[in-house]
Amino acid sequence: MAQTIISTKGQVVLPKAIRDKRRWKAGTRLTVEERADGVLLKPVAKQKVRTIDDWAGIVKYKGPALTVEDMNASIEKEFRRRHARGRY
Repeated sequence: MAQTIISTKGQVVLPKAIRDKRRWKAGTRLTVEERADGVLLKPVAKQKVRTIDDWAGIVKYKGPALTVEDMNASIEKEFRRRHARGRY
């Protein structure tokens, strides 16, 4: 059975053998759950990396179809508005 010590900052070093077995690298996020007989550490589930296809169709546009030129002009107009620093 491995042992560890709580630092003055409340930090605990997990033994290397346990980290290796669980494949917990530096930066792994863990949930801490208090139990009657101790504390349970569980890795936080990783969020799925989303692609553009996951977002396609979320925003519904109602109106006439726009050309690429119209869309680019709108993007440029908004870019200039946001970065005008008060000079409209």
